[in-house]
Amino acid sequence: MPVQWIPGQDFYANAYVYENILIDAGALPMAVSPHKEDIEVIVLTHCHFDHIAHVVEISHMCDAKIAVHAADADGLNDGGQNLSLMFGARLPVIEPDIILSDGDTVGGLEVLHTPGHTPGSISLYSREHRILFSGDTVFTNGGFGRFDFPGGSVNDLKASLKRLGELDVDELYPGHEMPVRERGSEHIAAAQRMLMSSYMG
Repeated sequence: MPVQWIPGQDFYANAYVYENILIDAGALPMAVSPHKEDIEVIVLTHCHFDHIAHVVEISHMCDAKIAVHAADADGLNDGGQNLSLMFGARLPVIEPDIILSDGDTVGGLEVLHTPGHTPGSISLYSREHRILFSGDTVFTNGGFGRFDFPGGSVNDLKASLKRLGELDVDELYPGHEMPVRERGSEHIAAAQRMLMSSYMG
């Protein structure tokens, strides 16, 4: 099944529809509504505001469950951790239905715990189709997520990029910027080189 890309607007993150999953929920419900009959689970790649801003409304609209990694579950309702305070925003209470761990599968995608941007950042990988949804762990064109927010760690991010660099990735769908549909592994390798050269030690 092809990936449906819902581009992020302004500072909000990209969202993606893959099979019965919506990946991240910063998009406006109106942008997601054409897919509402297909979506059964909303997987949040991490707890930051730009990825979770509309998860409650979208969950209700789609009658979908909310899934997040255990290490970011508390951050969904902590304005300091999820950065909503930085945006002057007030989120409704977010109650996840599914707590994810490394190695779980959701709709045919493997959950990879890839901390560094946040403690509970995850990526989602299809080994069969060589597709990676990377959240804010790695972007296209050699970019990677910030690690200076609460709970961030440059050492964790290095380890996460190393792990992703060992995967066979054609299609790379990041939390921000343009996705690519071929040679995704090259973009991950570029991010590894950039991080290692910029932040030695």
